[in-house]
Amino acid sequence: MPRRLNPVFRSLNAPLTLMGAERKLFFFAMMMGAAVFNLLHTLFGGLLIFGLLYYFARWATKTDPQILRFLLNSAKTRTQYDPMKFAPVRFRKMHHA
Repeated sequence: MPRRLNPVFRSLNAPLTLMGAERKLFFFAMMMGAAVFNLLHTLFGGLLIFGLLYYFARWATKTDPQILRFLLNSAKTRTQYDPMKFAPVRFRKMHHA
């Protein structure tokens, strides 16, 4: 029986980005920049916040496109017990008369 080959298209597996940043992170940066602009009435502050968050979003997307999903899901999972990190608790007996 011949091996079955399934084509994989790069465009289907590529993350959806805007200007090199993942969509959700880009819109978060844009909304935070707009919020600072509206709340503080300063264009420079809004552009500065957008620029910093956009730079972070591009770094995060370049590092790992799924990093936002990992960060959001990490809060839902329980930490696992590690016996090597266990610190024993010392007790002292108190004698009452």
